[in-house]
Amino acid sequence: MSEPQGSEGTTQRLPVLEKLTEPDPAPPPALESDVGSGHSGRFWSPRRVPAAVVAVLLLAVAGLFLYDITAVRAEQPAMRWRRELATQLAERPLDDTWVLVGAGVAAALGLWLIVLAATPGLRRILPMRRTHADVRAGLYREAAALVLRDRAVEVAGVQSVRVRLSRAKADVSAVSHFRELDDVRADLDAVLGDAIQGLGLARPPSLSLHVRRPGKKG
Repeated sequence: MSEPQGSEGTTQRLPVLEKLTEPDPAPPPALESDVGSGHSGRFWSPRRVPAAVVAVLLLAVAGLFLYDITAVRAEQPAMRWRRELATQLAERPLDDTWVLVGAGVAAALGLWLIVLAATPGLRRILPMRRTHADVRAGLYREAAALVLRDRAVEVAGVQSVRVRLSRAKADVSAVSHFRELDDVRADLDAVLGDAIQGLGLARPPSLSLHVRRPGKKG
């Protein structure tokens, strides 16, 4: 038997499937030592060029000495430059000028390599606060300075702005062509303070603000 059909123009209610809405999963916990504490470390530079130069030089020197030692073991005379170098090192005193110059150059190169190995580099990138354990973010210093400049020129009375941003300090110089300088300085201080906090940097730089009138033409 066929079931009775509804008349034309009538609607038939369809069953409704209800799905319990689950609460949104909580965001991953942020690192307590990083959030708001400024403990997000700087980005380390790979320093490919210094590493490649040092590797090539060491390979060339090691290969040259290895070839000369192999030739001596094969009862061949040593290279002239190595015999001359051994003679000079044996005969020259320690206070000789060239010995001191060579030692100074070697010490300077060694110190340079130690500094490269112990410092992170990438000073152009400012580390940002970490809100996730597996995510790190950085902001280019030029981009951060541009954001501060754009926020500063929006203040009434500001004609031009120059921003110099370092890791520890934001040096802002503004030129105001109308309004009282104290009022402009107060507005800039509030706006730039909010802008610096809005950058989300791990170590927000301190603000150094200078406001002046435009110089006289001619």
